[in-house]
Amino acid sequence: MLAQEKDTSKTTKDSLKVTLVQKKKLTWVQRDSIRIQKRLEKDSILKQHRKEKKQIRVAKREERRIKNIRPYNALAPSKAAFYSAVLPGLGQAYTGKYWKIPIVYGALGTSIGIAIWNKNQLEETRDIFRDRRRGVFTDRFFDQENNRALISDEGLADAQRQFRKQQELSILISVGIYVLNIIDANVTAHLQQYNLNENLSLAPKVDIDTNQYQLPKINYGLALKYRF
Repeated sequence: MLAQEKDTSKTTKDSLKVTLVQKKKLTWVQRDSIRIQKRLEKDSILKQHRKEKKQIRVAKREERRIKNIRPYNALAPSKAAFYSAVLPGLGQAYTGKYWKIPIVYGALGTSIGIAIWNKNQLEETRDIFRDRRRGVFTDRFFDQENNRALISDEGLADAQRQFRKQQELSILISVGIYVLNIIDANVTAHLQQYNLNENLSLAPKVDIDTNQYQLPKINYGLALKYRF
């Protein structure tokens, strides 16, 4: 009887231990499921937040694009070009691109300043060259103490050619910047009158044709997409 009671108590203890272990395992599973559920909810909230931020960015971009589009005016490009021809930068102001005005004047001012500097250097070098031809050696390129020329007559002639070439190049660059200023105002006015719909797009397409018995063949093309 005592042995039977001991066996019964031992069995009861073992069953209690098993029950406790099962309960612990159950609580662990519950904790893991709760933790996983919270993580999924957090990921879902983050995804939704990113989606909303993306939608806001797209909406702002669309708003800016629509804001820059002006009602169709057939004379707007001609007016912008005319204003830029009369006064550089005025066409950019007409199209609302005020940030381009300092660039226009900076480029024009630099090229014109270089042209004027080369012109002054050319005139000074030419006067010195003529004075030396007349026998006057009082220029800044002549060492009076040692009675010798720091720059020879041939050097002065070469300097004149170099200054003239740089002056002509600077003038050509100034004319080019002036013309680009007119073209930029004209093109900007053209682009502001057209609504570029993102539903209509033209994109490159690459198609790889794989065959078991041949090398892969790559086909190139363009894809025109329209979303209704």
